[in-house]
Amino acid sequence: MPILVDAHADIAYNMLKFERDYSRSAHETRQIEIGSQVVVDNEDALIGWPDYQRGQVAIIFSTLFALPARWSKTANKAQSYRTFDEAHAICREQLQAYQRMTDSQPDKFRLIASTRDLNLVLDNWQTPTPSLGGHPVGMVMLMEGAEAIRDLSELDEWHDLGLRLIGPAWVGTRYCGGWNEPGPLTPDGRKLLSAMADHHFILDLSHMDEQSSVEALDVYRGPIVGTHGNCLSLMPNSNTNRHFSDRVIEGIIERDGVVGVVPYNSYLKPGWVVGQNARSEVPLRYVADHIDHICQIAGDALHAGIGSDFDGGFGLQSVPPEIDTIADLQNLVSLLQMRGYSETDIENIFSGNWIARLKRDLPS
Repeated sequence: MPILVDAHADIAYNMLKFERDYSRSAHETRQIEIGSQVVVDNEDALIGWPDYQRGQVAIIFSTLFALPARWSKTANKAQSYRTFDEAHAICREQLQAYQRMTDSQPDKFRLIASTRDLNLVLDNWQTPTPSLGGHPVGMVMLMEGAEAIRDLSELDEWHDLGLRLIGPAWVGTRYCGGWNEPGPLTPDGRKLLSAMADHHFILDLSHMDEQSSVEALDVYRGPIVGTHGNCLSLMPNSNTNRHFSDRVIEGIIERDGVVGVVPYNSYLKPGWVVGQNARSEVPLRYVADHIDHICQIAGDALHAGIGSDFDGGFGLQSVPPEIDTIADLQNLVSLLQMRGYSETDIENIFSGNWIARLKRDLPS
């Protein structure tokens, strides 16, 4: 069973907004939350440390994410912002939550800010019988939506604190167009990319509008990935700019980046709506379709990965029926084998591609 890198998880956001404890299993969290508003707002949990162990999830890209208040659709307004100062405070609070989490439970979670940190986590996962009953999950910090960066001078501090990836958009921001709010890079966005490159931050094109993504591919001097997004060409008549066009996928591949596929039914089948459509309408092979599409564009299996976004506004109710928790992403192995993917190919898709990029792009 290959180890897995999950390139997108809103861990701190869920901890602070919904009081989820990710040392618990997803099943434990579901029992605690039965009948609660959390399930109405965010559906049933899919992730937790025991599930990471069963699914061989060795590394997650853990987000710093502040929700724009104008997009807050529930009564729970925690972790949402109206001003850049509020966004900054929320992301700093989330970063501190990760620090407390890893300081108090180093046997379960460890921050990764360097190749040395990465290798220590990977070495532990090579130990067949860990002394503490499981392996520590490595956490690489990713900022999703960059409005917490109030001034470019703050990039020094964010880098020193361990931030390694930045996605300028969620919806549109002062830096660029984004999901549901299209538009190009702004002058501030171009300045942000220039300053990010000076620190060798990894640029995440996820949620960026096509127009801003294409320009970023042209002007950004640092490494580029798409941590969590699916293939627009497999989503005909989709009414969202959330997916990656073949043009953007090609650009990421040309920059030797990786695209992480999201196992979210609404991003796998056009028109699928939770509560209106059955999970059975979107079998797990749809996820394999998106992975395969990226590989076909690339001509190899070196640029596709997984970015689950599990618990990121959706849960059990909105994923393929073969998935009960993140551990069940291992069911993709047989689906990829049936399409002719070799063991090496599958290991690369599950983890090798992300690990190779981290080893290349993280500081020593």
